[in-house]
Amino acid sequence: MKRFVISLALAFSALLPLQAQARDLPDFVELVEKQGGTVVNISTTQVIKGRRGGPQFPFDGDDAAQELLRRFFPGQIPNHPNAPQEFKNRSLGSGFIVSADGHILTNAHVVEGADEVLVKLTDKREFKAKVLGTDKRTDVALIKIEANNLPVAKMGDSSRLKVGEWVVAIGSPFGFENTVTAGIVSAIGRSLTHENYVPFIQTDVAINPGNSGGPLFNMKGEVIGINSQIFSRSGGSMGLSFAIPIDLANDIQNQLKTKGKVSRGRLGIGIQEVSKELAESFNLGKPQGALVASVEKGSAADKAGIEVGDIVLKFDGKAVTESVDLPRMVGSTRPGTKSVVQVWRKGGSRDLTVTVGEIPDEEGKTQAAARGGKPAEAPAANRLGLVLAVPTAEQKKALDIQHGLIVEDVKNGTTRSDVRAGDIILSVIVKGVQTDIKSLSQFNDILKGLDKSPTLTLLVKRGDSQTFITIKGGSDK
Repeated sequence: MKRFVISLALAFSALLPLQAQARDLPDFVELVEKQGGTVVNISTTQVIKGRRGGPQFPFDGDDAAQELLRRFFPGQIPNHPNAPQEFKNRSLGSGFIVSADGHILTNAHVVEGADEVLVKLTDKREFKAKVLGTDKRTDVALIKIEANNLPVAKMGDSSRLKVGEWVVAIGSPFGFENTVTAGIVSAIGRSLTHENYVPFIQTDVAINPGNSGGPLFNMKGEVIGINSQIFSRSGGSMGLSFAIPIDLANDIQNQLKTKGKVSRGRLGIGIQEVSKELAESFNLGKPQGALVASVEKGSAADKAGIEVGDIVLKFDGKAVTESVDLPRMVGSTRPGTKSVVQVWRKGGSRDLTVTVGEIPDEEGKTQAAARGGKPAEAPAANRLGLVLAVPTAEQKKALDIQHGLIVEDVKNGTTRSDVRAGDIILSVIVKGVQTDIKSLSQFNDILKGLDKSPTLTLLVKRGDSQTFITIKGGSDK
C-alpha cells in the first residue's frame, strides 16, 4: 500500500508541469468572438459565352444519350450542338471589413474577371459587391457593399511582427465559412518567384483554397496580413502559407479608394543578385545590393547617371541587402519623388539623385531581336571554350547593340559557366575594371593577361535582358 501511495504522488507531481504548460498556451476564444464578425465570405460568378466547336459534354454525338440527359437535367443540355452556350465559373474566397459603410479588403485574384461578386456576412445577410479597384502586382483588391454600421477589423502594424509570434487566420477554406486556424510566423520579408513588390509573411497556419483574401490576426486581435498564397504539392495546406503585410495592403487600399488604381515608382533598370563571385569581381567587400545589368534609355535611372555595372547599395538612405529589396523600395515611392541612390562604382561608393519615374498600368513587352545573317568572323573555341563571332552591321541593328561578340557555341568541359549559345558578350570585368568588348582581338588580349585558370565576369545580353555571369575557365590553350 505504501508503494502505491508513493507512485500516485509521483504521477500527480509529473502532471503539474503539463498543467502549467497548458495554462501558458494561447487562448483564441476572445479574439475570435471580437473579430470573427469582421470576416466575410466572398463568392464570385464569371459568365463565359461561346459555341461548342466539338465534343465538350459526355455522350456528345450520341443522340439517344443526349435525349436521356435532357429529361433528367431539363434546360441544362442544349438542343443543338452548335447552339450558343453560357458557362458559369464560380469561385469562393474570403475578405474582411475595413469601414463601417461597407469597404472590404480581399485578394485581387478572388474577384478577377468576376461578373458578379456576392458577400455573405456572419449574420447570414448577403450583398452584391462592387469592385472599386484591384492591384495584380500585390494581389490586393478593394470592394464595396451598400451597408451601414458594420463591424470593422482592427488594423495592426506588420512592421513590428516577429518570427515565432502566434497568429490566427479566419476564412472560408473550401467554402466552410468562418473557419479558424492558428500557427506561428515562420519568416518575414519572404520573396516569392515573380512577386517583386511584396515582402510576404510566411506562417505555418493551415490555409487552403477559399482562405484567400481573409485576414491574418496577431494575438491582440489586429490584422497584420492578408492570406494570399500557399505552397502545396497536393492542393491543400502543407504548413507553408504566405500573407501580404497589412502596411502594404493599407497603402494599396488608400490609392484604390481615391484613384481606383495604384501608382508605383520606377527607375528603368534591370537588376540581378550579387553573388560572392560577382562581389569579388567588383571589389566589393561582401555580397550585397542590386547589380545593374541594364539601363533603359531615357529612363529615370539613365537621366540620373546610373550605369550598367553599378551596384545599388542604398535607396533613400535604406540599405539594399538583397536585390529583391530594391523593387519594393522604388515601387513604394511616389512617382516624381527625388531620391538619393548610393551606388558602388569602380571600387568606391557615390550618391546620385534620381527623379523616380512611374510604372505604366500595363508594361509593354519588347520583342526579341532577330539573329539573322552570317557573322563576319567564326573563329575556333578560345581558352574558355567559347566560340565567338563579330556581329555584322545588320545584326547590330537588329540586336540593338553598339558593340559585343556573339557566342556561337560553348564547348563542354572547358568552361564552368551559364554562358549559352546566342548570348552577346558586351563587356568584361576583371579586378573591378569593366571594359566594353569591341573586337575579338581585344577580348583575346584580355584573356592572355589572365591566369591559366581564369575567373572573370561577363556582361551578357540574352534576348531582351542583360545579366552578369561569372565564369571559371579551364586550362590555357
